[in-house]
Amino acid sequence: MKLSRRVSWFLLAFGVWSWVIWITFVKNLWNDGSGLAFDDAGDPTAYFWVHLLLAVTSFVLGTVIGVLGLRGVRAARHEKGGIREDDRIRENGEIRG
Repeated sequence: MKLSRRVSWFLLAFGVWSWVIWITFVKNLWNDGSGLAFDDAGDPTAYFWVHLLLAVTSFVLGTVIGVLGLRGVRAARHEKGGIREDDRIRENGEIRG
């Protein structure tokens, strides 16, 4: 399957955004002082473990999506002249590009 440049850049941006957002979330979760993430003894609560699992899952999915986007961007750059064959405009029976 071929990805357009726009879709490739979107997927790459989504992967980067996912890492930025979830790293911030995990830092905030780790430093939580409200009593949700850690009990009075300093032990992690169920809230902590569930949200850590969500963060790890999001890291994995963000990485996979970002890698797909990166591969699409690289593939678009390596194609002849940066234009895929099926994206060229036909004029007078000839392929331009």
